[in-house]
Amino acid sequence: PLFARMNHRGRSVPTAGGLVPAVATVLLAAGAAVAAPASLREGHAAPVASVVIVVLGLALLGLVDDLAGSGDDGRGFRGHLAALRRGRLTTGGLKLVGGGAVSVVACAPISGGGPARLLADAALVALAANLGNLLDRAPGRTLKGSAGAFATLALAAGVPAELAGVAVVVGAALALLPADLSERLMLGDTGANALGGALGIGVVLAAGPGARLAALVGVAALNLAGELVSFSRVIDAVPVLRAADRAGRPRD
Repeated sequence: PLFARMNHRGRSVPTAGGLVPAVATVLLAAGAAVAAPASLREGHAAPVASVVIVVLGLALLGLVDDLAGSGDDGRGFRGHLAALRRGRLTTGGLKLVGGGAVSVVACAPISGGGPARLLADAALVALAANLGNLLDRAPGRTLKGSAGAFATLALAAGVPAELAGVAVVVGAALALLPADLSERLMLGDTGANALGGALGIGVVLAAGPGARLAALVGVAALNLAGELVSFSRVIDAVPVLRAADRAGRPRD
């Protein structure tokens, strides 16, 4: 089938669920334009635009990988960069290059600083998107992690109005949790990248420069760790993480 990929247990599972955050983002933009056009004209358009750009852009790049990617393209930054050095553009390499470009465009209206800050914010968004994909190796893992990350961000930032768009995206994705846990569908790169990118944009919208820099260091470290070790092995080795990861999933 067109929208089907093998999951962690070798079962063919539809990945069309990853389109839900993208559809929610389109509805968000349409709803904002219809319900609050004056608010958009008064300068509140930038947060909505940034969320729409990052979710739709990263979802499209992820969809290309879901539909056209092959298992022999290599995983991780090292594999994709090695392919690029050989003059071969894999779907993962397209995500790497395109995701960086999408992140720069999405951050430009909201970064609020010079070129260095813009590049740092864009790197944060792009790495958050890739982290969402790295976590998407078991049912519900990316959704649970995203819910926890968004709750932490919202509480730490005092639940600012700027996070409303990100909340719509995360909420729409969480509606898929029962189906994801029961292995009736999965996010795929389409959903995992878009969801991670939306959370990265949320940090740029809600946090100050220092907190954003700390978040960048954190997601960069996690991305590096994902290149060196298996997150699944680490999670299985820690009882609390293992219990949270397996909660709601069918027994193997």
